Amino acid sequence: MARLPDADGTDEIAQRIRARRGGTLHPLDRMLLHSPELADGWNSLLGAIRGRLQLPPDIRELAILRIAVLNKAPYEWTAHEPDARRAGLGDAELAELHQEKPEFDDRRRRVIAYTDAMTRDVQVPDGLFDALREDFTDAELVELTATVAAYNMVSRFLVALDVL
Repeated sequence: MARLPDADGTDEIAQRIRARRGGTLHPLDRMLLHSPELADGWNSLLGAIRGRLQLPPDIRELAILRIAVLNKAPYEWTAHEPDARRAGLGDAELAELHQEKPEFDDRRRRVIAYTDAMTRDVQVPDGLFDALREDFTDAELVELTATVAAYNMVSRFLVALDVL
């Protein structure tokens, strides 16, 4: 059970969140709505990350699910597994994300290493960043970095408030 009760979502901010979510509020949204202005900014940022960037969806979801594993955030995994499957990740790839050193092709292995470094250590080794430059445009690197940073925020929020 979450550490705080659900907040009502009846105002214009809640309506914007519902619009992005296809008409419904999720438990995360109901927690955020304790602070409507925070919920509104969160919705805008995560809406951009989820639907308006150049970063390929499979890479986005790979990073998000890895963060869910590293930060022990089951809600985040459950929320994103269907998106990961729609983006082309299969059972074997999803299972690999639970391994200490997942086995993927070179590009995805570098994405996992980048996600791990940002999540565990904050600092990213120069060699790893330089290797990613061969896989992604500058815009995609900014988007990957923002995705990892944002979903670390999401998972930490979920875990701290025990949102399941």
